[in-house]
Amino acid sequence: MTVTLKDFYADWCGPCKTQDPILEEMEDDWDEAVEFEKIDVDEHQDVANEYQVRSIPTIVVENDDGVVERFVGVTQRDDLEDALEQAGA
Repeated sequence: MTVTLKDFYADWCGPCKTQDPILEEMEDDWDEAVEFEKIDVDEHQDVANEYQVRSIPTIVVENDDGVVERFVGVTQRDDLEDALEQAGA
């Protein structure tokens, strides 16, 4: 099963900059089990619309069955890891 974490962000977003170090640290630890994607909402408005992103940062955890969990705002590592495990990572 493929597990993906999509990070919707923008360069001008202060809370997104707060979220970045958490995700970078997680990526090092979960690299084998999870595909991490950073999606700039300014450059990829079509993808942001597809996922109905209205606020950033938004993090979407999904697997082959679809979206497992969605987080809006700065999210702590424990909450993200729980969602990754729930998704099958």
